[in-house]
Amino acid sequence: MSTTNCTFKQDAHKLLVIPGPIEVADDVLYANAHPSMSHVSLDFVPVLGDCIRYIRKVLYTTKGQPFLIAGSGTLGWDQVAANLVEPGENALVLHSGYFGDSFAEALEAYGAKVDQLKAEIGTAVIEAEIENALLAKKYKVLTFTHVDTSTGVLSNAKRISETVRRVSPDTLVILDGVCSVASEEIRFDDWDIDVVLSATQKGLGTPPGLSVVVASPRAIKVCENRSTPVTSYYASWRKWLPIMKAYEEGRASYFATPPVNLIYAFHASLKQIVEGTPSLEDRFRLHRETSQRIKDAIKDMGLTQLPVDDGVAANGMTAIYLPKGVAAGALLSFLSSKNVIAAGGLHTAIKDKYFRIGHMGLTAVDPQRGDVDKIITSLRDALTELQNHTPML
Repeated sequence: MSTTNCTFKQDAHKLLVIPGPIEVADDVLYANAHPSMSHVSLDFVPVLGDCIRYIRKVLYTTKGQPFLIAGSGTLGWDQVAANLVEPGENALVLHSGYFGDSFAEALEAYGAKVDQLKAEIGTAVIEAEIENALLAKKYKVLTFTHVDTSTGVLSNAKRISETVRRVSPDTLVILDGVCSVASEEIRFDDWDIDVVLSATQKGLGTPPGLSVVVASPRAIKVCENRSTPVTSYYASWRKWLPIMKAYEEGRASYFATPPVNLIYAFHASLKQIVEGTPSLEDRFRLHRETSQRIKDAIKDMGLTQLPVDDGVAANGMTAIYLPKGVAAGALLSFLSSKNVIAAGGLHTAIKDKYFRIGHMGLTAVDPQRGDVDKIITSLRDALTELQNHTPML
């Protein structure tokens, strides 16, 4: 799997299969241990420049402008709200789980007037509802969570964008891809997306700490032509755009210090994703195949996934209802005893009724690791043990 000759091996540890952070390759961790380096050095400039070029390839775009800024994925919400929505303008949020509420709250913090279209738990907002909302009111942006980590629901990005372009072509289409970039196919140019926001710790296979945003020329123009000042200092594209352009052109520039070591790690992971084996297309196929294997296995165990059907189910994670009589704490504790770390529920309405398994990045694309076998075997053992004994509450 590695594109380097790295001999470093990370310590033995429990298998991390929450929906992010995920397992990280040895060469990526080794790159993170790069000797301390000046962020304006001639050695570092091409590393950041390559990352900008690589992330375009991951998203199938030649036109998008990447912004790689120190921060969590949440900083992407701030970038969208601060740069693209002026106080008092309307924003439409498609809600398929916990993170719809969070994005709406972020937009409101910057003065946007937010409406939400809320899908039933386990479903995505349908195109007819989107069309009706867009016909009823003019919206500056429409946002949706491509994969909502709280529910494992996958929204159809292509159809959402097609609907917006047909009904309200000036509305900017914002895709929250924190839990989808590099595990779900996203064709930025072909689907006419305006912003994809993400982070490094999920499908991109890097430790957390870098906000990854790609903006269309249309979105950049909206930012440049706004009538009021950008409502953030640190998140301002007017500050960061010259920096990104300089590094891509091979010149050092400065606004705020980037996380140099993390960018070395990100470079190692992106290089593997874009230039290594499996290819990018095969990587998406392997995520689909791994997802189906997990979902078939839980069905065989008598379990039910939270998404109502596979058509709205993510390929990089699975959210699973707990069987009757089994508490989340007991299940997660048993899995941990088998050296498997899964996640509990997050959606506030059903938080104690389900659990979540992540299967993106290395777990999905490197079968020699045996991660999927370990997940399935450990989960089956846990259910056998817990359903045959008094559950731990």
